[in-house]
Amino acid sequence: MSFVRFASLSAALGFFSLAIMTGPALADLKLCNNTVSTVGVALGYKDQQGWASEGWWNVSPNSCETLLKGPLIARYYYIFAVDYDKGGSWGGKAMMCTRDKLFTIRDIKNCKQRGYQKTGFFEVDTGEETDWSISLSGSKTSER
Repeated sequence: MSFVRFASLSAALGFFSLAIMTGPALADLKLCNNTVSTVGVALGYKDQQGWASEGWWNVSPNSCETLLKGPLIARYYYIFAVDYDKGGSWGGKAMMCTRDKLFTIRDIKNCKQRGYQKTGFFEVDTGEETDWSISLSGSKTSER
């Protein structure tokens, strides 16, 4: 193989690799707010470092927000959401730490002792899919 042909092949492969890396993410965790209110959303999950909870995403009425970008690595995720306009919330039995301001909190133990609130999140079973959407509507949740 000549040097010119090798250099051309290397350049082409480099361009192809760059095109793949800069392409749009095809797998995400999204939350769609199908209500007439703005909602605040907190997310809980377990990754290689253990349990974590994060918040707040403000999701406008009848719109969607990406909570995690890229292929999902866990089967279960946890959501807590607050209706800012009408009051009320979507929650469940999975207890995790939250606070009123923006947060990323590691671990789910001793929330109150560490200065956080203990909040009940609802479980989302993605069935180990790499792409998932959660929809909030009325007083209950639906998933896809």
